[in-house]
Amino acid sequence: MHTVRIPKIINFGKDALSQTEYPRNALIVTTVPPELSDKWTSKMGIKDFMLYDKVTPEPSIEDVNAVISQFRDKDPSVLIGLGGGSSMDVVKYAAPEMKKEKILIPTTFGTGAEMTTYCVLKFEGKKKLLREDRFLADMAVVDSYFMDGTPEQVIKNSVCDACAQATEGYDSKIGNDMTRTLCKQAFDILYAAIMEDRPEDYPYGSMLSGMGFGNCSTTLGHALSYVFSNEGVPHGYSLSSCTTVAHKHNRSVFYDRFKEAMEKLGFDRLELKADVSEAADVVMTDRGHLDPNPIPISKGDVVKCLEDIKAGNL
Repeated sequence: MHTVRIPKIINFGKDALSQTEYPRNALIVTTVPPELSDKWTSKMGIKDFMLYDKVTPEPSIEDVNAVISQFRDKDPSVLIGLGGGSSMDVVKYAAPEMKKEKILIPTTFGTGAEMTTYCVLKFEGKKKLLREDRFLADMAVVDSYFMDGTPEQVIKNSVCDACAQATEGYDSKIGNDMTRTLCKQAFDILYAAIMEDRPEDYPYGSMLSGMGFGNCSTTLGHALSYVFSNEGVPHGYSLSSCTTVAHKHNRSVFYDRFKEAMEKLGFDRLELKADVSEAADVVMTDRGHLDPNPIPISKGDVVKCLEDIKAGNL
């Protein structure tokens, strides 16, 4: 038997943000200052709400506890995660603790977090990936409205992340016919949007990608990327080379088109400061990504992939 979990309600497309009806006495959780959150809430048309805007980037369980302690007695009707992954992850954890439903509204895209049962938080200073059914949104609202004014590099990194998730998810050993259908459709949309300069289609492609990979996994490309992320390279940027090389190693059906899309986006070559052998040891501990890879991966395979990335041999 296979199981696919997605939010109960998904509102998406042009003006989804303003056409959605929001409960009164909602608690909006975000990371952005009032001048930006005011613009967003005005577009939403939401009335009678509370706002918590002190979520930190790379949030920890302390962020979750701060929300709970400040607002539990105020009994909000629902928690709304408005922002990037940080805001949504805090709401994913806090809402079930407060026995409230949650609405997730991504203002950036690429992670597909509004569609998944994944939650990333720091515990005692260390980032931890959690996966539980209770983290799934009750409603997701996806609107390209937020792309206006987003820096080009952020958009490029985001669409690369979405492409990597879709294609790695398709190749995952723990996928099924439905997840592969969603992942393929997601990449087809994202690829066409990149090649035909239609960035307004990126959020929809990312949404489908989240529905697909969120019910299986990503694979070797993501495992490789974290050693670059540990050196401060943005996640999406690191995947431009890491997933390309992973697809080459795995002989993925997406290799040629993925590489073509990354070349169109114009990412620079990655540099790795760490010793390749030591970096490979770190990658090999990531069984959550390596075990679902379509073929078994050895340390020698990882070393070869990292050397190819450094040499630009994609």
